[in-house]
Amino acid sequence: MRRINGSFLIALGIAGSIGSVAYPVFYSYPHRFDAVKATRPAPAETVNTRWGPLTAADRDLVVRVRLAGLWEIPAGQQAIERAPTKSVKEAGDHLVIGHNDLDERVRIVAADLGIEVPNQPNAQQQGWLAELTAAQGTDYEQKFANLLRSAHGKVFAAVAEVRATTRNTLIRQLASDANQTVLDHITMLERTGDVDFDALAVDAAKGLTASPTGPPPPKPGASAASAPPARPTGDPTLTSSPSALPTDGTVSTERPEPSDPESALR
Repeated sequence: MRRINGSFLIALGIAGSIGSVAYPVFYSYPHRFDAVKATRPAPAETVNTRWGPLTAADRDLVVRVRLAGLWEIPAGQQAIERAPTKSVKEAGDHLVIGHNDLDERVRIVAADLGIEVPNQPNAQQQGWLAELTAAQGTDYEQKFANLLRSAHGKVFAAVAEVRATTRNTLIRQLASDANQTVLDHITMLERTGDVDFDALAVDAAKGLTASPTGPPPPKPGASAASAPPARPTGDPTLTSSPSALPTDGTVSTERPEPSDPESALR
């Protein structure tokens, strides 16, 4: 009987030792990611709208599109009036027409979603306009092509990210519209032959961005102040048209015919 009790006590001691080691493991398993979660930033505030959830990234896109028109319309008008070469004038023409159209769309979306939008370019954009105004001749054309191509590249990336992730139907349509307009402008700017692609790559590697801080979430039932349209001054002669946007919400996938100027494919 003593031998049985002794064996039982030994077994009980072993079981207790195993339990003291295993308990923290099993207890902590459901909470194993708590420490990691605690270090993550809280998700940006999202509000529900009749068109779907509206995130901080969605609101930031609205501000970006509005700001783009506020500085690129005067920049484009300046190119039409001052640039010595046809390709830069044509790029300016596309900027004015495209952003005039896109600005109308973004103001409608902002009003529907109750988002406050700026009525003046931000400080960096005002600096770019001042830099263009002070430049002359070839220097002006190079600054025009590169400043605007860099800015369009940044907003193009932002548009793509929001278009891929937004759950708001108004923001999704705005992103589709902006995508086509911005791509048209990138194409026209590159067609000038003045874009420094090496400098663009270096800029991208630095992670630089002109992103504004998105507006706060709209308050339920509150309406945003209406924004005046972004338009060119005077009555400049314009010849291009906005990028064609189908009414059914789809994006045109038409592409120019491939060219082979050096017969590389033959």
